[in-house]
Amino acid sequence: MDFAFYQLPSPVAAIAGIIIAFIIGRGSIDEKMDTFVKGVGESNIIIMCMIYLLAGAFSTVAKAMGGVDSTVNFGLSVIPASLILPGLFVIAAFVATAMGTSMGTIAAVCPIAVEMATKAQLPLAVAVGAVVGGAMFGDNLSMISDTTIAATRTQGCAMRDKFAMNFKIALPAAIMTVIIMAIFGTGGQVPSGLEYNILKIVPYLAVLILALIGMNVFVVLIIGTLLSGLIGLLGGSFTLIGFTQKIYEGFGSMQEIFILSLLIGGLAALIAREGGIDYLLNVISRRIKSTRGAELGIGALVSVADICTANNTSKK
Repeated sequence: MDFAFYQLPSPVAAIAGIIIAFIIGRGSIDEKMDTFVKGVGESNIIIMCMIYLLAGAFSTVAKAMGGVDSTVNFGLSVIPASLILPGLFVIAAFVATAMGTSMGTIAAVCPIAVEMATKAQLPLAVAVGAVVGGAMFGDNLSMISDTTIAATRTQGCAMRDKFAMNFKIALPAAIMTVIIMAIFGTGGQVPSGLEYNILKIVPYLAVLILALIGMNVFVVLIIGTLLSGLIGLLGGSFTLIGFTQKIYEGFGSMQEIFILSLLIGGLAALIAREGGIDYLLNVISRRIKSTRGAELGIGALVSVADICTANNTSKK
């Protein structure tokens, strides 16, 4: 079965955990429901969910007006034939940073990479690997990735600070990858006649720059969405009604992570009420003897949560 671990939707799995928390928790049903609702409505949870919606709207509208195609085609148009592999890595990295999704980037760029690899007789696996690696690198840096939003909101840090730290961690690996591909990679033929519109790349650049200078994320995403919509309307990519439909489609693309965040917020409140979180922290803290130990403890907690929820929201 394809993606067998994901056949069970994560919000449904969260519901199972909530039911167990209600069963084993102390107090009346009304008391536990009150705790659950307060957790769901916690300010950081609600803010995080609103950002999810805006990020989904921006990504969907920008893609619908041709932003992804223009970005990819522009990148392919400027890379030398001898640097196709590192070029694919860099293109995928930028697109993932702009879109906030590694999977969406892979879906958009991989067909082009496969076609190029076939025509230029490049190793297919290496070409696809370049795209996957670049997509993961870019998603790790993205300001509008759901994982970034969750990490920064729950930990109380600025997005640009998270970007700077991830950049320091991931950049050496990215540079090494590009160098290895440039030295050992095989050159090929870049497709000719690729069509692109520089104007359609502007919304991605605007969102990235505005987020880096510290502008409020709500304002950044609204500006990016309106800018993408304006370019799409002027370019005939969609009508005004079509623009509003794409915004709503973007909201829908965030449905799973939106619902999961609300449910996990409530579940966390129930666990905290029963002392479960304090217990985990005490178990870990008793074994921490150094800064390195603290880092390993945090890593262990995140890894266990990731395994249990099949969701990488805590990865950053």
